Amino acid sequence: MTESAPQPSHQAPITQDVMTIPRKLPEGDGRLNLVGMTRDGMTAALLEAGTPEKQIKMRLNQVWQWVYHWGVRDFDAMTNLSKDFRRMLSERFVIELPEVVSKQVSADGTRKYLVRIAGGHEVEVVYIPEADRGTLCISSQVGCTLTCSFCHTGTQKLVRNLTPGEIVGQIMLARDDLGEWPKPGEPKREERLLSNIVLMGMGEPLYNFEGVRDAMKIAMDGEGIALSRRRITLSTSGVVPEIARAAEEIGCLLAVSFHATTDEVRNKLVPINKRWNIETLLTALREYPRLSNSERITFEYVMLKGVNDSDADARRLVKLISGIPAKINLIPFNEWPGAPYERSDWDRIQAFADIVHKAGYASPIRTPRGEDIMAACGQLKSATERARKSRAQIAAETGVAG
Repeated sequence: MTESAPQPSHQAPITQDVMTIPRKLPEGDGRLNLVGMTRDGMTAALLEAGTPEKQIKMRLNQVWQWVYHWGVRDFDAMTNLSKDFRRMLSERFVIELPEVVSKQVSADGTRKYLVRIAGGHEVEVVYIPEADRGTLCISSQVGCTLTCSFCHTGTQKLVRNLTPGEIVGQIMLARDDLGEWPKPGEPKREERLLSNIVLMGMGEPLYNFEGVRDAMKIAMDGEGIALSRRRITLSTSGVVPEIARAAEEIGCLLAVSFHATTDEVRNKLVPINKRWNIETLLTALREYPRLSNSERITFEYVMLKGVNDSDADARRLVKLISGIPAKINLIPFNEWPGAPYERSDWDRIQAFADIVHKAGYASPIRTPRGEDIMAACGQLKSATERARKSRAQIAAETGVAG
């Protein structure tokens, strides 16, 4: 490794009072969780609960703002609603988030949350503070089905998709921890601590399309969390049939886990390439900026020593993406126990970046963050699933020489 890893900080639990989200409430309790409901879903639920149709638009906006703008969890605190309506809400609904099991803070300020969802499953969520933004990396699945050989998450089998409530709940619990919910009577903050969302945590977002779409609709709603679609980036390994749909139904920025310039190498690194190869993927990507009105696509490229980091790879990369408005994020490989790869040498990464830059593409080298708490790109994995496989075992499974 070319950089010295910062010293690990002590793991400490979050002190914020964050409630667990049971999908199944206690026996006989049929209340529904409002967290994760879209506007249409909440409208239907409120009507079903007896809200008069002539009041539904007003009541929906009031409840929506209490839940998603103010971050209120107690119906009694919803002071612009009548007592009878609040009583009905408490009888029919709950406002609950996933449970934060623990929080670790890196020496560089990165925060990693271990979050428990229904069924006792766990996912990881990472908050990365920077000078001009605060980015939250959220998960869309428990585990992952893609088995990308350089990714720690890929060594954990897929358990299930997250619900919209479990996805948007990750945003809400991070805002809890950051103390970023607005308070009545206080001036509006001009700058946000949590300003950006990246769907780059555990799982392939486009294999949980409806859950991700609904959660992002909630996050982008101007009366609630109110994040611009330009502040949300969805990262896919290349689920081609869903790319156009993502452009039309979500419209956020797109990043693609590219990582190789030949099908032979990408088949090993990103096995989904065997189903939709580089040519097929690039054809779909060329249409995305037009369909989503996005400025450009981000190509993510992890730098693996002696695998995909040659000058020839750099030249092939710029030739492949020619004509696509794009930037290339070069990601120094973040090692994990048993990983069958090594990080490219720093001078090799810089030489690669120089070729890409001279071809006219932005080619920032991503600074590894949170490595000391296993929170960096490609390192996320549920603590309960963090079985230590040997390097030889992982290499055998992925078909990569150890």
